[in-house]
Amino acid sequence: MFRFASPEFLAALAIIPVLIYFHLRKGKQRAATLKYSNLELVKSAGKSRWNRYRSALFGLRLLVILLVILALARPQSGSTHEEITTEGIDIILAMDISSSMLAEDFKPKNRIEAAKEVAEEFVKGRKNDRIGLVVFAKDSYTQCPLTLDYGILLKFIKDVKIGIIPDGTAIGMALANAVNRLRDSKAKSKVIILLTDGRNNAGELDPVTAAQIARAMGIRIYTIGAGKKGSALYPVQDPFFGKRYVRMPVDIDENLLKQIASITGGKYFRATNTNSLREIYKEIGKMEKTKIHVKEYTKYKELFVGFLLTALIILIIEILLRNTKFRKIP
Repeated sequence: MFRFASPEFLAALAIIPVLIYFHLRKGKQRAATLKYSNLELVKSAGKSRWNRYRSALFGLRLLVILLVILALARPQSGSTHEEITTEGIDIILAMDISSSMLAEDFKPKNRIEAAKEVAEEFVKGRKNDRIGLVVFAKDSYTQCPLTLDYGILLKFIKDVKIGIIPDGTAIGMALANAVNRLRDSKAKSKVIILLTDGRNNAGELDPVTAAQIARAMGIRIYTIGAGKKGSALYPVQDPFFGKRYVRMPVDIDENLLKQIASITGGKYFRATNTNSLREIYKEIGKMEKTKIHVKEYTKYKELFVGFLLTALIILIIEILLRNTKFRKIP
């Protein structure tokens, strides 16, 4: 950055065109003359080649005046710095990996692959937030603890597969596991995003009780029901015919998911395809924005000394030239 600390002195620049005007006017006037009895000797001396550069003396004097005026205006160069402080959010993604997540109503992929893809996009869109991953079916496990290392988290999301946990839907245990991960969090905002496509049918802890514990700890829960309305095709392995599809009803306990969200001050969403799931994560992302405080300050360095030194050097050169090469006979 560049600025003048005392720009009012720049008004003095108006004197330069005035000096140029009087210099040109003076040049048109007839110069003083001397009388000689014989001009032969003067003619034989010829004209000095330096004479054509005499106007440069006036240019040097103008440059000196210009630099002095600029120095008086105190030119400064500055560098801008920012102090950025953030209030990050701690987020646990709780993902259902029961066999029903293999239903292929989220074209072109099944529910689990769509959930993983959208979760990856959500993680990539966050900054300064610690994010963890909890997976659940009949039991619940921490796939990745809270971390700022999004690279390792994305790897854990990719590694999620159906069948690594016995089949079932333990929503209460999933919430308890997620709450436990956020228990010691010092973040201003603590969030659980729970995605499931079924009903709570496993685990020792009731989901409503888990939600009440979350509320007591200042944790907000967003719940997502994944599955289109009506029925969906599920792949099954037939011992005789191999892989085939059967149509089964989509059974999401929406009342429970709404209750969980309401208890903790969150919100319930219904995702019926990949695009709607993506929009849900975007909406949650907008509601849970990281607070960033930016303090900007600029440090300036004085430059007028350089202008004055340059003006002094040019003035000395101008005086030397005026009294040597461009010296006039009195």
